[in-house]
Amino acid sequence: MGTSTHDIFGDAEGAQPAAPGTYGLAPKGYRLPEALSLGPVVLQIADLARSVDYYEQTLGLQLLDRTPTSARLGTHGPAITLVELREKRGARAAPRRGRLGLFHFAILLPDRPSLGRFVRHLDDINAQAGAADHLVSEAFYLQDPDNLGIEIYADRPRASWRRVKRELMMATDPIDIPSLVGAAGDTKWSGMPAGTVMGHLHLHVGDLEGAAAFYAEALGYDRTVWEYPGALFMGAGGYHHHLGNNLWAGKGATAPGADEAQLLEWTMHFPEAGSLELGVGSLEKAGHKVERQDRSVVVADPWGTKVRLTT
Repeated sequence: MGTSTHDIFGDAEGAQPAAPGTYGLAPKGYRLPEALSLGPVVLQIADLARSVDYYEQTLGLQLLDRTPTSARLGTHGPAITLVELREKRGARAAPRRGRLGLFHFAILLPDRPSLGRFVRHLDDINAQAGAADHLVSEAFYLQDPDNLGIEIYADRPRASWRRVKRELMMATDPIDIPSLVGAAGDTKWSGMPAGTVMGHLHLHVGDLEGAAAFYAEALGYDRTVWEYPGALFMGAGGYHHHLGNNLWAGKGATAPGADEAQLLEWTMHFPEAGSLELGVGSLEKAGHKVERQDRSVVVADPWGTKVRLTT
């Protein structure tokens, strides 16, 4: 994402406060509930020990449980799983371009001081990261040992969000790093704090019209940003986005091979069973095959990326 505000919105004349209900395009049929949230991502990686070390030491996740070939990491108090790692020994690192599926998963910190402490931690351990002010949030970007993309971010207050007509204003501008680190105060980074959640997923797709047909019209997301070059952002409950889709993998991008590091599935949490069943019905009505597994449902998007729907 290398586009400034002015590239998308011109001089942003006509920008207005993004009050609830004043922005976004709702799907024509089923609409996801406002209380929707995201759950863990499941990642295929090459070396479990190496990845556990990275997710603990660099990101500050807590190891919740581990088997010889898998591990769950997240936060304590209460224990919330954010990442599940599944080892496939010798799996090839994810390529920089040319693959559909994961662009990044995004872990949302509870406030700006927490993000400032994380940034100071990255500096302390000499870890490299990209950075961007997205107007609705401030974000830092990393690649794990298998080259899988990660975003760590904090939202700006919703009262500060702006819109142009029905479109929420998002951009990729420089971050004021001194201000952000200053917000951290004297408190040291001690790992992902309570209140950390999975904030959004961003996926490489084959075409944006197909992405809108599946994720908005069949699954029920609102479109929130649609003029961003090569990308489409969608959310539920007025959130800036729970899901991003882009074309940046390049023309002719293909699904990852079985021997590559990759996103195996991501998770959407519905507030109750009724809204989940309505969502499943909308997917089936649109012609998409769903697989029921215990108390959840798994469906693949048109490019093979799986999402688990559960309560």
